Amino acid sequence: MKVFYHGHSFVKIESQGKTILIDPFITGNTLTDLKVDDVKPDVIIVTHGHGDHLGDTVELAKKHNALVISNFELATYLSWQDVHTHGMSIGGAYQFDFGKVKLTPAFHGTGLVTENKEIIYLGMPAGVLITLEGKTIYHAGDTGLFSDMKLIGDRHPIDLAFLPIGDNFTMGPEDAAYAAKLLCAKRVVPIHYNTFPPIKQDPHKFVEMLDSGVGQVLEAGEFIQI
Repeated sequence: MKVFYHGHSFVKIESQGKTILIDPFITGNTLTDLKVDDVKPDVIIVTHGHGDHLGDTVELAKKHNALVISNFELATYLSWQDVHTHGMSIGGAYQFDFGKVKLTPAFHGTGLVTENKEIIYLGMPAGVLITLEGKTIYHAGDTGLFSDMKLIGDRHPIDLAFLPIGDNFTMGPEDAAYAAKLLCAKRVVPIHYNTFPPIKQDPHKFVEMLDSGVGQVLEAGEFIQI
């Protein structure tokens, strides 16, 4: 299984002939190495409804008849746009044909800001645990540090964790390093940094805060094989 990082919080998993995207923010993402036409997903998982995470989900899902997995409210909103969806809620898990998905808490905002100066409520933000090929990947989504990350790590041995480090909107490097200890993840990759001025960070300094051999900085397009 190959797990790619494509800038901001965009992660791609290639497993047993399936392509799974998490938060496919491509259009407007100055740090990604991809274009929308480069990606052919079978499944898209969206952690929450902000534009830099929902990204190009609707276009990609329609073009490739991909299944979109998200919280129930966001899934309902996307279904109204003729997208094939599967809605879930925090703490719930479901066994799909490609693997098991479970939504975890994430402490963050929610909603889509429209051009009409409206905010559309799109359900609770989430992190996601994906278990496939006997491995578990944790994508924390956008979140601050919270103590129940220890519970997540105790209940689900994590092979690879993607943690936001940008600060301002999410955890900063120090809190993310503490989160890594709570989660006891075997490997940790920083995400959600340097895309916008308020979230400028040095990911290498973050990795230095972690136990030796745990952290790894991925440039856009690089992958980890697990």
